[in-house]
Amino acid sequence: MAKLMHKGKQKAVKTVAHKARGRRSAYVMKPEYLAEIERFRLMDDDFMSKCLENAPQCIELILQIILGKKDLKVVKSHTEYPIKSLQGRGVRFDVFARDSKGREYDIEIQRSDHGAEPRRARYNSALMDANALKSGEDFDKLRDTYVIFITENDVMGDGQELYSYLRMEEQSGKQLRDGTHIIYVNGATRSETEIGKLVHDLLCRDAAEMYFEVLRKRVSEFKNSEEGRHYMCKAMEELGARHEALGEARGKRETMLATAKRMLKDGILALKDIARYSGLSLAQVKKLQASMA
Repeated sequence: MAKLMHKGKQKAVKTVAHKARGRRSAYVMKPEYLAEIERFRLMDDDFMSKCLENAPQCIELILQIILGKKDLKVVKSHTEYPIKSLQGRGVRFDVFARDSKGREYDIEIQRSDHGAEPRRARYNSALMDANALKSGEDFDKLRDTYVIFITENDVMGDGQELYSYLRMEEQSGKQLRDGTHIIYVNGATRSETEIGKLVHDLLCRDAAEMYFEVLRKRVSEFKNSEEGRHYMCKAMEELGARHEALGEARGKRETMLATAKRMLKDGILALKDIARYSGLSLAQVKKLQASMA
């Protein structure tokens, strides 16, 4: 009986695997997607989010190199991690991680200088703190936090391969030691240090030319295996559909705003009627009117 059950289980597994192969073969990978995958680097955030998803060993290596802590162990990690604000703008971290000592990390991959502003780093840091404590918890329970921007260009402009910022007293230079850290990694550096080698790997299109085995193996899985390329093609297709939907929604909203602006300039209709005809809420119309004053 046990042998029969075992054979039945093996048959079921083979059937599922066969069906999965059938579904995969039915999907035709588009040549333009395959060409794009060849060009992808870890510095490209769409590719990076897929490569580092469920890959804490890669995130661990990146943090170990940037912070110079070879004993750092990642115990929790997510890509495209949403952080909500109760009153203002929420954000989505490229990578969120927590280590074995409770320290938390936001890693942002930024190709353009726009989006890597210090005030964005400040905001991300503030949101990490705002979501850290439960009601009634003491402030000493706040975790140490690190906001790390890895930028393709030297955003800070002083030629350093890494910039590390702490709060300190201006005259004495004494550190405040409040547990917050903001770090910028300069992707324009070309040194032979560990940071320089990491930057090389993040900018590298060919997995075979990467220095670090953990990153090389992970990138190769997505670029050089049929399963990896299939997964990326499907992801790119879904991402394209999502961007298209967002573009349509953005276009619709811009049309609504333009319509309301014209009505407000005419000054004929009541605000509630402008809201009804434009599709905006009354509160949005009032806000728009105030911005035009």
